[in-house]
Amino acid sequence: MTTNQSDTFDIGEYTVHRLGFGAMRLCGENIIGAPDDEAASREVAREAVDLGVDFIDTADSYGPGTSERLLREAGVVGTGATGDGRPDADDALVATKGGLLRSPDGDWLPNGDPDYLKNAALASLDRLGVDSIDLYQFHRPDPDTDFAASVAALGELKDDGLIENVGVSNVSVEQLETARDHVEVATVQNEYNLTNREHQDVLDACEDAGIGFIPYFPIGAGDLDEKAEVVDDVAEAHDASRYQIALAWLLGSSDVTLPIPGTSSVEHLRENVAASEIDLREGEIARLSE
Repeated sequence: MTTNQSDTFDIGEYTVHRLGFGAMRLCGENIIGAPDDEAASREVAREAVDLGVDFIDTADSYGPGTSERLLREAGVVGTGATGDGRPDADDALVATKGGLLRSPDGDWLPNGDPDYLKNAALASLDRLGVDSIDLYQFHRPDPDTDFAASVAALGELKDDGLIENVGVSNVSVEQLETARDHVEVATVQNEYNLTNREHQDVLDACEDAGIGFIPYFPIGAGDLDEKAEVVDDVAEAHDASRYQIALAWLLGSSDVTLPIPGTSSVEHLRENVAASEIDLREGEIARLSE
């Protein structure tokens, strides 16, 4: 018996396939600056949409600004794409994030100041080439700024029509509840994968509320060695790779998960997308979940 999970999820008025694409790796080394081959990065983004991916996740801190710009130039978001992009190809819901800065040495620095977030959203609008952002996420709570004030700023952006849906990222259950007191929360993005389920309580809360849960680092990379025996056994049964099974587990174990595996390789992208076709049996999901 296979699981009975829907392969789509509603984010506001948008219906998207649950396996998305994370655009962080389109940037240069350490997610700083432009990649060595910008044309290749744009091609990966276009290939994702051609393969049926209609949910793309990015952030203003990826580059900074590089990932958003490349998505616009690839023609997968907005209108009037430049470079070798395809104008008016706006089939993908693009989710971006604000509230995290990059230091010169690459550190990630939270900034939840309401005025900063509003300005950051305007800059993302410009880089993406859109009039309104489909999903705008508060990237990380700032210990130096009242969390409720940060979220309220996103609510004002939504009221002004600059963003369509609000998401939060790297939050606890308590912070999610606080956010929901101030704005309708469409999605939560926290780290979660087969070997790291620290935020299981947040996923449970999202399931209860019908909120999309975007697990970043969805594959867990080398950490899959911890479950090598069972993962390899299930992978062999489906003629799949370990990484494909890790993604299939995320899709099969909850109907609100929206995995966003990222890559700069068309080959890896195709492998990731193919994972959405793997139907794990309930017993296999149970074994992997132990």
